[in-house]
Amino acid sequence: MDKKSDTMEKVVSLCKRRGFVFQGSEIYGGLAGVFDYGPNGVELLNNLKQLWWKANVYDKENYYGIDSGMFKHPKVWEASGHTSGFSDPLADCRECNTRIRVDKELEAIGVTADEKMSEEEINKLFEENREKISCPKCGQKDFTPARAFNLLVKSNLGDFTSEGGEPVYLPGEACQGIYLNYKNILNSMSPKLPFGMAQIGKAFRNEISPRNFLFRTREMEQADTQFFVKPNENKEAFEKIKQDRFDWYVSIGIKPENLRFTQHKNLVFYAADAWDIEYNFPGGFDELEGIHDRTDYDLTQHMKFSGVDLNYTDPETGEKYIPWILETSVGLGRMFLAVLADAYHEEEMDGNTRTVLKLHPDLAPNRVAVSPLLKNKPELVEKAREVFKLLKAEFGNVAWDDNGNVGKRYRRQDEIGTPSCIVIDFETLGQEKPELADTVTVRDRDTGEQERVAIADLIQRLK
Repeated sequence: MDKKSDTMEKVVSLCKRRGFVFQGSEIYGGLAGVFDYGPNGVELLNNLKQLWWKANVYDKENYYGIDSGMFKHPKVWEASGHTSGFSDPLADCRECNTRIRVDKELEAIGVTADEKMSEEEINKLFEENREKISCPKCGQKDFTPARAFNLLVKSNLGDFTSEGGEPVYLPGEACQGIYLNYKNILNSMSPKLPFGMAQIGKAFRNEISPRNFLFRTREMEQADTQFFVKPNENKEAFEKIKQDRFDWYVSIGIKPENLRFTQHKNLVFYAADAWDIEYNFPGGFDELEGIHDRTDYDLTQHMKFSGVDLNYTDPETGEKYIPWILETSVGLGRMFLAVLADAYHEEEMDGNTRTVLKLHPDLAPNRVAVSPLLKNKPELVEKAREVFKLLKAEFGNVAWDDNGNVGKRYRRQDEIGTPSCIVIDFETLGQEKPELADTVTVRDRDTGEQERVAIADLIQRLK
């Protein structure tokens, strides 16, 4: 097993063991491509959302946050092109009926199969490389030709599902809600161009082969921004957005050497430019976040299909035009996985190998863990509970940990990524060294070093 695959297995194991991520519907055998976030996972996920929202809404004067409904009018997906072009190329093994994603199988043998290729182009590559591709289940090399498989997930909703009604879908991407509310923001907030909109929302995809843990799933959350600019005034803003997004990942603790920009070689017809921020996942560099110059395509399409005027009127010149859109879009599952993979370390400490998540303090599920040295000493427990309540009132995400000896507690909190552990001992009570009364031991996650800190100074010290 290579080192990268080994790292992925260890991250997955830690996620289950320490309550970060569980397989969806596990007691029924699991549901592929669907995952549940446990107590520590949901804290990390919420911290990521909060930092992303701060960077993309609170820290900017001209961005507006929304939360659009999950269901959209059926014509939305027709206007966006999802009903006709949102698909993967699939083929069936004629021996055992196992389905494969042809583009991913070609990619695995070093053949580029771009998502914008036609069915005919994909099949030409498939035929040329057929002898190199085996069924993952039975090993045979006899497949049907590749065919387009639409990724939208159909659902039921009121009158739309009655006889002769249009089909409704769960959202294939979260960003459509931003385009649908663009006019509402113009009317209610009176923004001047350029301005942005931001949203975190659910998306669903009929992935035939979900893979690599949280990397490719059937249910996901996406964090999107759309920046509306005057036509042809896009290049400078686009470059700034690219760099801002790269720098943000570094600011939350991801190592710069594990990030890189990759430009799309084959652009879709409406795009002026498109780049990915790629992360060096345990399986190698792959897309983390997409940054796209979408020109005026989206608003033009929705104006055409809805019949509603979506032009922007310049308040100074009276000029009317459809703004161009600069988009950033990231799957939070991929972001979560990148943060975990980057923080995961195995290292020697005190003569033993320990596993530690070196998470940025603002991301860690617990800001701090509080323990009494011995849980069978009421006076220690009482004092520890006082410290715990003090810190919990300030930080919220504070853990109480009295399970096992102190060394085991440290190792457990290391795996969760808790930046600091606090132990209340007999010196805190002033029983052994009166001069140390009302001080506690604070142990640093990354270095293992310990120091005495006065309880009165704890909050400032932890901040």
